[in-house]
Amino acid sequence: MNENVPARKAKGRIFISKAVIILCAAKKSRDPDHLQNLVYDQLKGVDADTLADDLRNAPEYVPIPGYAFDCHTRKGKASGATKAQFFSAEHAALQPFQPGLFDGLIE
Repeated sequence: MNENVPARKAKGRIFISKAVIILCAAKKSRDPDHLQNLVYDQLKGVDADTLADDLRNAPEYVPIPGYAFDCHTRKGKASGATKAQFFSAEHAALQPFQPGLFDGLIE
């Protein structure tokens, strides 16, 4: 342990330790790799304006579903969406459900 680091500057260590414990206990999956490949490999070099034009000119417009406007969006916040609602809705929508460490905290 580095004794030269003042305690007030070492506050984040507990969060790193908790993250390591949770990650070690997590079920393994290829999801992070798939996301990495989708976001960084397949879209690399694609101009954002070109992508937006392609989406606007798609043969079928698919509107953004209402549940996407949660506490993280301007529209969701304006409609009164809360983090508690977000956590509850996300928890209820898990398919297939995989029991988690914090399930008891979700209503």
